[in-house]
Amino acid sequence: MKKEVFKHIACGETLPIKNIHAVSVSMPTLQDVIDYEEHTPEILEKIKSAYPRFILHPYLKILAKYIKEKYSVCDNYEVVLLSSQEAVKIVSDKYFIYNKIDIDEPFGVILVIKGTTQLQKVLTFIQHVGCNLSSRFAQDYLYKVKIIDTIHKEELEDEKTATFTLKNTLAKAYNQPIENIGLAPSGMNAIYSVVRGLKKIQEKSNRTILVQLGWLYLDTMNIVEHHYDRTKKFLDISNLDVVEEFLEENGLNVSAIITEIPTNPLIQSVDVKRLRELCDKYNIPLVIDATLATPYNLNLKPYADILVESLTKFACGNADVLMGAVILNENYKISHMQGEFFKHLDMVYIKDIQRLAYEIRGYKKRVKKISANTKKLIKYFKQSSLIDRIYYCCNEENKKNYEIAIIDDNSYSGLISVTFKKDFRKIYDNLNFAKGPSLGTEFTLLMPYIYLAHYDYIITKKGQDFLKKMNLPIDLLRISVGCENIEDIIDEFKRVESLIS
Repeated sequence: MKKEVFKHIACGETLPIKNIHAVSVSMPTLQDVIDYEEHTPEILEKIKSAYPRFILHPYLKILAKYIKEKYSVCDNYEVVLLSSQEAVKIVSDKYFIYNKIDIDEPFGVILVIKGTTQLQKVLTFIQHVGCNLSSRFAQDYLYKVKIIDTIHKEELEDEKTATFTLKNTLAKAYNQPIENIGLAPSGMNAIYSVVRGLKKIQEKSNRTILVQLGWLYLDTMNIVEHHYDRTKKFLDISNLDVVEEFLEENGLNVSAIITEIPTNPLIQSVDVKRLRELCDKYNIPLVIDATLATPYNLNLKPYADILVESLTKFACGNADVLMGAVILNENYKISHMQGEFFKHLDMVYIKDIQRLAYEIRGYKKRVKKISANTKKLIKYFKQSSLIDRIYYCCNEENKKNYEIAIIDDNSYSGLISVTFKKDFRKIYDNLNFAKGPSLGTEFTLLMPYIYLAHYDYIITKKGQDFLKKMNLPIDLLRISVGCENIEDIIDEFKRVESLIS
């Protein structure tokens, strides 16, 4: 009998395993996911660390307690740590918070009264704009003041060259000047900065409508709605006729169009050539989130005015750095307004830059290996008795549009979403891959997407009806294909197929 390569990973274990800076966490059963969404005490005992924008890192909890004691903060207040003083100003202006302590710290602190709805609003806003304090910063601070006695060992690029290495790699990958690359502490902060910049530039010309094309990532939609009173959503990216009709009447008032290529989780692609033509006709900037495409699978330079990428994903590959990038396209005149876009980017901690500069060395090789594995896994899924429907970048409905910008034959986006013919819970619980949030990892990572991203829709009849309308199956499994031996990946699915049959 063949040895099983993939092993069960206990609930609450960091992904990657035993890495204090991990951005994902193991949720090996569907009940774990449901308990997490419902905040049961049992699951919160197990899950100490997870995606940093959603769960407060344990080092940040310790640091907040230390700051509270250091500055003798009244127990009526919750101490909230932010990445910078500028972030404090942004949050305070939004929620009318007065910082009641003078601090001498290289990060931001705000005080929020306990037991109020304001605290949750503030934490949600911080989540959306991505100005969380770095876990590496917290680690180094706590070590310096002797609260902790160890530093997580990891490979880092030299501090003197790290920023250049990171920006230069991205500049070459996107075929852009290095000065057109801006770094952010998260992908959401990159999007936030672009949205703020566009609003400032475009409102002078009465361009006050932001158009969202496709079912975008939830926090992207939230950022747009924070900053634009007038928005228009076109959730069906396959129907550009209705977009064109809207632009015929409102095109001169549109600030920008923002979309993802391909989309998450259904891996759909818009006809970007036609979309570019519409943008040119009405002089509308096109913003594309290229995280799932990566610059090594799709060449979007002929189409996007501005690209954003969550570097946490494929660029990192190890799920242990939170970072993002804004890429301004030299082909379009808006790229000359770097100041308006980059001034809203929050500071990135140098150790995060050093770590990502080390990991990004393998970016292209990683993407191409994942692409090759994705192609082979899809071939297996097409004949598997487990699989009902496969969503991927080059299926029948997507192939033509995806290939508009494809770089070569080995340029498949490394995500596959599937539904099953058999019981979803049983299949999910028995697969021994890593299971948790995030994507783009060198290790195969599964996520029950709707449960983790849109659980609030699952628990109401109205929400379920909306998901049906959007063609988003509740029991959708998103697979971020890894770099492991593809035969081992297929064998794990075969093992469960045999078990369930």
